[in-house]
Formats: sequence, structure tokens, C-alpha cells
Amino acid sequence: MEADKTVETSINIADTKSKSKGKAPLSISSKTVIEPSPKRGVKKGLAIGDFVLRLCAMAATTGAAVTVGNAQQTLPFFTQFFQFQAQFNDIPTLVFFMIACAIVTGYLVLSLPFSVICIIRPLATTPRLLLVIFDAMMAGLTIAAGSATASIIYLAHNGNPNTNWLPFCQQFGDFCQSVSGAVVGSLIAGALILFIIILSAFALKRS
Repeated sequence: MEADKTVETSINIADTKSKSKGKAPLSISSKTVIEPSPKRGVKKGLAIGDFVLRLCAMAATTGAAVTVGNAQQTLPFFTQFFQFQAQFNDIPTLVFFMIACAIVTGYLVLSLPFSVICIIRPLATTPRLLLVIFDAMMAGLTIAAGSATASIIYLAHNGNPNTNWLPFCQQFGDFCQSVSGAVVGSLIAGALILFIIILSAFALKRS
């Protein structure tokens, strides 16, 4: 009886080995879906464009602020001791315009390191998101200051006969021309900042 049991056990072990040899190892081919990685080159190109546009906008706001700050003209009247003088601080809107352009210029300077970070790390989203938020605020401030000053300059050029506001740009032509150029520069800066926001939003959308 014991011999039979040993024979049976040996046969069972042999069967299991043969079964294991007969079966080929199952290879489960799992198809992993790989999401397309964002194009690093495109994001880096957008970041470089962002940096260049910030420099252009900074130059525009700086030129606008300096131009308005130096805008003044003196007209002689009868004698040299009795004169009419026009300065930017005579009109509160121009003071607001110069302060707004100075604030936007300072912000653009401070935003340049974040723009450089976006160039070095194109896939980073936090710096871009911060720039989009503050860029929107600065764009609103720039456009508001430029629009308010444009309305004042329009009255200075054309006047308003209904309220007996006379156009004083006929006498202070150089002063009005300088301020008009500054307004154009600020509106260009506002347009550049809006374009920067569009680039940043496009870069965030592709991430």
C-alpha cells in the first residue's frame, strides 16, 4: 500500500510539471494610452514673445509718463513779466495719467523675472496664471488712463461751445502735441498688454 501511494504521488507531480511545461506563459498586452505631451517648443516661443512684448509695452508707458511729465509751454503776453504757462499738473487728469503710466511701468519691470521663468520652464502654469491676473489689472488701468486723457485732449483741441469751453490748443500747440503723443503711446501699451494676455491664455489652454 505504501509503495502504491508513493507511485501515485510521483505520477501526480509529473503531471503537474508536464502541464506547466505544456502551457506557454500568457503575455497580457495592455495598451497604455499615452497622452500627447504639450509642445515645449511652442510654449517656449510664446514665452519669448511675451518677454519681448513686455519690453515694448514698458518702453511705451515709460515714454508716455516722461513725455507728460515734461510737457509744458510758456506763452509771452504783452511783456516777458506777464506770461501764460501750461503744465501737466494744471490738469488733474494728466496727473492721474502720469501716475498710472508709472505704476504700469513699475509692474512691467517686476514682471520680467516671471516672464524669464516661463521661458526657462515653459510647462509651468503658476507664473503664467499670476501674470494673466495682474496683466488684466494693468491693461484696465492703462486703457482707463489713456481714454480719460484722450477726452481731455479732445476738448483742448476742439472745445465745447455749449459750455463755453474754448480750445486752448490753438495757443499751446506744443503742449497739446506732446500730450497727444503720450496718449497714443499709452493706448499702444494697453493693446500690447491685451495681446500678452491672449498669448498667456493660449499657453495655459495648451497645457
